[in-house]
Amino acid sequence: MTDASAGSGNPWLIALDVDGTILLQDETMSPGVPEAVARLRDGGHQVTIATGRSWMATQRWVEELGLAPEFVVCSNGAVIMRLVQGEWVRWNVETFDPSPVLELLRERLPDARYMVELGSGQRLYTQQLDDWTLDGGRQVSFDELADEPVSRIVVVSPGHDEEDFHRLVADAGLNEVSYAIGWTAWLDIAPNGVDKGTALERVRTELDVDGERVLVAGDGRNDIGMFGWSRSLGGRAVAMGQAPAEVKDAAGEVTDDVLDGGLARALNTLPAPAQVSAGE
Repeated sequence: MTDASAGSGNPWLIALDVDGTILLQDETMSPGVPEAVARLRDGGHQVTIATGRSWMATQRWVEELGLAPEFVVCSNGAVIMRLVQGEWVRWNVETFDPSPVLELLRERLPDARYMVELGSGQRLYTQQLDDWTLDGGRQVSFDELADEPVSRIVVVSPGHDEEDFHRLVADAGLNEVSYAIGWTAWLDIAPNGVDKGTALERVRTELDVDGERVLVAGDGRNDIGMFGWSRSLGGRAVAMGQAPAEVKDAAGEVTDDVLDGGLARALNTLPAPAQVSAGE
């Protein structure tokens, strides 16, 4: 890990994955995370979240961590929320026509459960699933999922694991969209060329943060894009200790397992508040 004295000066942009990074599987926080985040936040760093979750399932953690970022990245980069005069607005939303993808998936996974997120944030789903945040959502027929452009498609197929999803993606030729496979083995499909890294570049540009003052942390295949983005700018990319090998290979650093407080360990290598001078 990088020495704690490195990089003192102007504030950093710090973007954190949620599941498997901030949170354990039971949705309690990884050891030391609240304290490490508070130290950096209070020191003037821009600490935010970059997650595959929808905004509906993300806002709680922004609030519980006491974060006050100007931007939050959701839905694997398809949605960027912005805080404007105390209200969160959907500042940038990427959408695509879901019809071709849904038809391919229906042929191969006819018994799967499907959900789409519209540009407005509303969720349409074919069947209830406990892991989904569906407040305000609407149950529809499969055909209705494709009635308008969406920012993401989520597929859960009980009995299929990550390797099955990898084979499915290859067999179906899903190369016109971006996809990620979550730690609970679901397939998350986003607009082509969109990931957490593309969204964070919009945020970084808007905030005018130097690329060398970026740190991102995550544990999943949907974090590989933001790892590559951060490293290409000279920033830091930290993989959690329990991450798959390909995720660790994409990162510049590997920390401890989420159960052992790996995120806090990584965050505590950044400069202490007294070292940060907004005027430099």
